[in-house]
Amino acid sequence: MHKTSKRIYIPILLIVFSFRGLAQHYQPVIAVEKLVQDTFYKEYIVKDSYQWLENTSSAESINWIENENKAADKYLASAANKTGSLASLKKYSFTEFEIPNKFGKYFFSYYGRGTKTRALYYCRTFNGVPKMLVNPDLLSNTDVIDLYDYHVSKDSKWLVYLFGRNGSDWREARVVSLEDGKELKDSLVDLRFSSISWLKDGFYYSTYSRDEQFALARGQRVFYHRIGTPQRQDSLVFQRKVSDRNRFSYKTTSDERFFILSEINEKSDTRNIFYVDTWAEKLYMRPLFMNLIKDQNIDVIDNIGDKFIALSNYKSNTGSIVEVDPNDPYKWKELIHGFSRALLMHAQLYKDRIVTLFQSDQHPVFTLYDYAGNALKSLELPIATSVLNISGDWDDDALYYCYTSYTIPPVAHKLRINDFKDELLQATVVNFYSRDIEYKELTYYSKDSTPVNMTIVYEKGLKLNGTNPTILSAYGGFGLVEQASFDPGIVNLVKSGGVFAFANIRGGGDKGISWAMEGKENKKQNAIDDFIAAAEYLISNKYTSPKKLAIKGASHGGLVVAAAAIQQPGLFKTVVASVAPLDMIRKEKFTTGILNIKEYGTVTDSLNFVHLLKYSPYHNVLESQNYPSMLLITSENDDRVPPFHSYKFAAKMQNRSEQKNPIIIKIAKRSGHYGASTNSSRIQELVDTYGFIMNELQKE
Repeated sequence: MHKTSKRIYIPILLIVFSFRGLAQHYQPVIAVEKLVQDTFYKEYIVKDSYQWLENTSSAESINWIENENKAADKYLASAANKTGSLASLKKYSFTEFEIPNKFGKYFFSYYGRGTKTRALYYCRTFNGVPKMLVNPDLLSNTDVIDLYDYHVSKDSKWLVYLFGRNGSDWREARVVSLEDGKELKDSLVDLRFSSISWLKDGFYYSTYSRDEQFALARGQRVFYHRIGTPQRQDSLVFQRKVSDRNRFSYKTTSDERFFILSEINEKSDTRNIFYVDTWAEKLYMRPLFMNLIKDQNIDVIDNIGDKFIALSNYKSNTGSIVEVDPNDPYKWKELIHGFSRALLMHAQLYKDRIVTLFQSDQHPVFTLYDYAGNALKSLELPIATSVLNISGDWDDDALYYCYTSYTIPPVAHKLRINDFKDELLQATVVNFYSRDIEYKELTYYSKDSTPVNMTIVYEKGLKLNGTNPTILSAYGGFGLVEQASFDPGIVNLVKSGGVFAFANIRGGGDKGISWAMEGKENKKQNAIDDFIAAAEYLISNKYTSPKKLAIKGASHGGLVVAAAAIQQPGLFKTVVASVAPLDMIRKEKFTTGILNIKEYGTVTDSLNFVHLLKYSPYHNVLESQNYPSMLLITSENDDRVPPFHSYKFAAKMQNRSEQKNPIIIKIAKRSGHYGASTNSSRIQELVDTYGFIMNELQKE
């Protein structure tokens, strides 16, 4: 069904007032109300008094933003000073060199230099002396530049790197010669959500139609760029109508014989897969699979001669590996079967072996297979760790990887393919004893009795008496498996007698496709219920209490924590929601909202609309409720979740006489969806976050 909408504009001037009972240094910024009403399906009246903040470039919005940042800076500086958060984070931080990745003949790593953005380095051997390859400071005198990705040609002759300006999702591409480190004249613009796939002396990339800021993402096109030619001469490879909501991803196989393109139709939730045999006499796009539904997903990862090797979830909730003959694709052969409790996370192909990474209840396990599907050897990694930076080429004799956790910085390893012997290459030095920190995995039950896994981190010997400061976090969206990463703020919390908990709620991919489906679209409330149940478990089992419980989430996780706080405010002391979608009724009108309809639903469907309205944080704020203290973090150039989601939510929360707890909003300048863009601003964001949390948890 499609909506019917009637709009009524009612300007209201809000009388400025001050709150009683708040700390003297906190004064909410009062926004003017300009009431807009939409009527959906002749029954539902949706009111929006702060829609004017969607015009982020208006003088009125700019003034409001500046005043909010001034108030936030004052409050957060005081909180950081009281809690000593800057000193604590510095104490538990570590070197800014990242673990090198091997691609072709070289190892590549990023390094953050002082307060600047990170530069890209490379060397011949893992422990060789790194040389700077890309210096982002030389790319602009005015913009904040951040490097996002890089791709090496098969012959290790060239590297193309992608960078963005001021946090935007729009990318530019440049090419560097790896023989002498010199940059070529090739310069590409308007890339967005683009992967890079090399083929001979050029590469594939994709663009979107460029429009005003926060406009809907439409019109993806795939091009081929030949080294040494201007972008205007690039060959158009694939496109659909600009109005279509189709998304494309693509790759070339390791021998560069096949170009594979996958097309997702967001409207029908189906997928088409095409391929080009570049060794054939006639080059054309051939269909491999057409109109695959969501439980028939195929992801081609490489080829063995004339056959494709692919990941599949067909009749396998957790994933399997199959061999596909392009001449008879629907009769694929299963090489490595799926498991009921182990999720297939990654597959790395070598000339005579396949290395897989499975995860079972947060236990990562590497397993070595031959191409007949026989399991040869396994290696189990420490509990609740994330495996990152997996690299290795087709004819290598080793796989390189690193693992990390919330309290363990990245540790680099080399896994030999022939005997599966694991060699430690590099461990990051820290100034605390990590073995004193305990990880506990447990199962709790959600509102509908669904069992949910949760990881809890605390120092050994901790007494559970309900008074421990605790941070609970989650993500729970898009079928993603959240990867733990080292966080000095969590180390400080644990070393200060606190608890960190991460709930693997529905909507994420931790238990496969079915788990993801149970937390999306009209079932999104399940994810929120799972999170609320996690809080209730921590409280009832005396890990903490409502006065000592903070919740934190980013992006989709920010939606979850905000919705939980609005629905059950009595459970939480404080909330941090970063770059969060908070107005679910108007989300699809901007940027990538139209690409996320299968995750959230659409207001043009009556059933979707009812569910969206029921859990949308912005639309369920009660005038009579004093909600927990909140820190909303957003970025002025966020192309994924426009910042006015947080603007409107903050304005509505602050403009209520019953709100006694502080509502703070921090707007990062020249930043995007991934937050702060420079090393100094990233540190400041951590200081703001943990200073705010610990300050609020210390209050009675």
